[in-house]
Amino acid sequence: MKVLGIMGSPRIGGNSDILLDQALAGAKSAGAEVEKIILNQKKISGCQDCKKCNETGLCALKDDMGGIRQKILEADAVIHSVPVYYWSMTAQMKAYLDRWTAFFDADWRWHKAFYPQMKGKGIGLITVCGDPNVHTADPIVHSFKSTADFTKLRWLGTVMASAMGKGEIAKNETAKQEAFELGRQAATS
Repeated sequence: MKVLGIMGSPRIGGNSDILLDQALAGAKSAGAEVEKIILNQKKISGCQDCKKCNETGLCALKDDMGGIRQKILEADAVIHSVPVYYWSMTAQMKAYLDRWTAFFDADWRWHKAFYPQMKGKGIGLITVCGDPNVHTADPIVHSFKSTADFTKLRWLGTVMASAMGKGEIAKNETAKQEAFELGRQAATS
């Protein structure tokens, strides 16, 4: 069992990073092999809508997304962690998610080459916002949940938390436990 963590915050050691580490610790405690990718350390260009991937399944852009895509294909579950920036996901996470287009053909079906590896894959989400109302992150949840529903991926759930200062979430035992359990679920379901 492989669980891949995708960190969409530019802040290493920040709240999203702490909760993703908790989720990966949960997955590891259940016997999974884990890996974390920090999007801010990668070069990922925005989708150009050139449609070349519709035919080939390969993106025309030559950047780090090709390697990330391979890790997604190899994983049994992918947990994303991202803070709220201006009522949405970070630019790093948005560029990454838009590049999932290369998984699909012109009719928005999985490319035949990818379907066996993507079928039944788990997808989960952790969001952190500075607003005490965690539902400020609902637009991000909608993006990931809709992706799971549309693609028939296995939705693992969402951990939504609130924290303002860098590392503040480390004091929130409930959020850390929820993230840990999301990781355990990713590794066992």
